Amino acid sequence: MVLLLVDPETPVMTFARIAALGLALLLAAACTAPTPPRSQAGTGGSTACAPPQGPPEAETATTIDVIEQAYACILGNYYSGATLDARSLLIAGFIALTQEINRDGREVPEATMPALTGDRKADWTAYEAAYRKITDQVPDLRDKLAGVTLQAIVAGLGDNHARWTHQNKRPPDSYDGDGYGLGLAANVTDTQVNANPGSAVVPLFVTTVQGGAAQTAGLRPGDIIESINGSAPFIDGKATPAIAALYPEYPQARPVQLRLLRHSTGRRWTVTLKPGLYQRDLPDLQLVRSKLLEDDIAYVRMTGFAPDSANRVLRAITRMRKGRTLSGVVLDLRGNGGGSPVEATRLLSAFVHGKVTAYQCTADGRCAPARTDDTVELLNLPLAVLTDRSCASACEHFSSAVKDLRIGPLVGTRTAGVISGPAQTYLLANNTLLSLPARHHLGPNREVIDRIGVPPDHYVPLTPQDAAAGRDPALAKALTLLHT
Repeated sequence: MVLLLVDPETPVMTFARIAALGLALLLAAACTAPTPPRSQAGTGGSTACAPPQGPPEAETATTIDVIEQAYACILGNYYSGATLDARSLLIAGFIALTQEINRDGREVPEATMPALTGDRKADWTAYEAAYRKITDQVPDLRDKLAGVTLQAIVAGLGDNHARWTHQNKRPPDSYDGDGYGLGLAANVTDTQVNANPGSAVVPLFVTTVQGGAAQTAGLRPGDIIESINGSAPFIDGKATPAIAALYPEYPQARPVQLRLLRHSTGRRWTVTLKPGLYQRDLPDLQLVRSKLLEDDIAYVRMTGFAPDSANRVLRAITRMRKGRTLSGVVLDLRGNGGGSPVEATRLLSAFVHGKVTAYQCTADGRCAPARTDDTVELLNLPLAVLTDRSCASACEHFSSAVKDLRIGPLVGTRTAGVISGPAQTYLLANNTLLSLPARHHLGPNREVIDRIGVPPDHYVPLTPQDAAAGRDPALAKALTLLHT
């Protein structure tokens, strides 16, 4: 189950690892659209899902009634909910149910999938009867079985912006600014593993050490991760689920064993890291960071499209422009997990006017354009954008528009391909949250970006040797392009 700190904007993405200083709260609704919930289609559930109002209330148990509510919410509000074969969701839920029973070393002879006809109401009635009969045989597993069933039904959509989350799950004694996990980041994220595993590139290596167990164990950028809990991080060039263990979320606390190689010394060793709280450095927590490079290039790093982030970027550039002539702007979107499409459009509007930045489309092909906000003053500066495989959702909205509209070169690697569409969040009866996209995202040229990503104009990947030496070849290339 994905655990998320919520108050208000994000979908993805996940999407990106949300850290302290309330960044998760700022991003938790970032790709939410103001679409009102449509009618509940299919099951006759009495409790409609609706966007949350006010502060979160205490979570209660997940039950078959909550599962029914979520199922109806999907059919009534997901962008292809009216046309999808709902049997696929029920089958996914039943598979997870039986697998969890087996995982616990049990067997329930009555655990057989009921026949489904395609009649949504009749299928749900048969499914619910089978579910109740099975869970009555293992009452001590009832809560766990409900959780895995609902999670599997949502996952059955195969949509990287559809998710079921908790509202208030954070470690005891944590403060704004604390991180939770192993204290490291790698060149492949859990977002890629979960949503677009084919986008990862061998080898897997540490890009930053943020603190915690990784710092205590002496890990360094550039260290290659050869195995995770004894499993290979790649099979046939595809990222495996093992990589997700690098990014545990509270309350996950199982130790993670890594087999490492340090190229500079040839040392191979094994280390076991236990997830926990750690204090992050202040620069890691800043949504927007800026500095002047080579006395005439404004460099701005942006880790999320949270509310007011576009204005913060523009104010930073304006400050650096005072008293000097700038040759261009480098916007560093590496590691940017997304956020608000409104912020992405507003920032694009500082570089181009009178353009469509994306389309949001319904299942029947009707598309609404997102247009630039031409009240935003143009900067009239050359732009280069740094991207990587952690640039997701609204970050890909921005990057695809930069590429399609020829605003400037993209430098680095292909983006994550995690941008199915902006998500609306709904509150379920047990005070958990269900997020679903009501429309599908297309780029300015009406191209599909989801699961494909946006390719860079200049492919400049980070290598383990670069990370170990503190080199940034993508930034160096961007500076060369702007001066040329």
